[in-house]
Amino acid sequence: MPELPDIVVYIEALEKRILGSTLRNAIIASPFLLRSIDPPVSSAVGRKVRELRRVGKRIAIGFENEVWLVLHLMIAGRLHWVTKKVKPDGRRTLAAFEFDSGTLTLTEAGSQKRASLHMVAGDAGISALDPGGMDVFSATPKEFAARLTSANHTLKRALTDPRLFSGIGNAYSDEILHAAQLSPILLTQKMTVTQIDHLLRAIRATLIEWTDRLRAEAAAKFPEDVTAFREEMAVHGRYGLPCPRCGTKVQRIRYASNETNYCAVCQTGGKLLADRALSRLLREDWPRTLEELEEMKRTL
Repeated sequence: MPELPDIVVYIEALEKRILGSTLRNAIIASPFLLRSIDPPVSSAVGRKVRELRRVGKRIAIGFENEVWLVLHLMIAGRLHWVTKKVKPDGRRTLAAFEFDSGTLTLTEAGSQKRASLHMVAGDAGISALDPGGMDVFSATPKEFAARLTSANHTLKRALTDPRLFSGIGNAYSDEILHAAQLSPILLTQKMTVTQIDHLLRAIRATLIEWTDRLRAEAAAKFPEDVTAFREEMAVHGRYGLPCPRCGTKVQRIRYASNETNYCAVCQTGGKLLADRALSRLLREDWPRTLEELEEMKRTL
């Protein structure tokens, strides 16, 4: 799922291409994409783009008549820019928005169509779609600590909760926790003041670093290679590969649809965190340390 760095770079690319441009036509080819009809999509046609905003992990395009077109790409949705007209097929290309400067298309891979388009009016409409997550760049350390410890969640859950923090998902939470050298299952209300301070610094540094990386990668082009898995990442999507800090193999906790990646040496004091699938199967035989894991592998 595109997260804060990806969304920021998308918006910067769109500002160069559609800010001040007029929407000439909007073709919605998938019946699953459009989630609201008041105001209708047609109310934006013929209007100039006045502003673009990031709303959590959503991209909001505001028109001169106070109508907003709000896109949530979810896991597999991606944006593309071409200078010609495109006829969406409703299967992979779900929508096309024709501006006088070019065409913005929305594609979604796979059979599960989760990407969404909401049409809303005014700031009130935008606010209704905002889950309320804190902007980690504008928050003071005291405000951040209060939000983080407002409930006793694991760090991974807290960072990826859009009601707590804005724009952080599965990929960058792994990178943030590795940078902060904190366990993904550490309970927020058990954290020390020093740990919370390190976490805030790691969040800001990681998001800035990756925004700069993606911005440089896209350069003057429209960002086309948006993905949650990048070779330069420290741990996310790198199960079994060496940690760039200590060289130990990256571990994982698997869930139904995704996984958490971490370094046991750097983040959990050498302790292996229970992988739900394997720990249920192995029960009391589940290895507790890296040494036990390697010994188990040798005996298999």
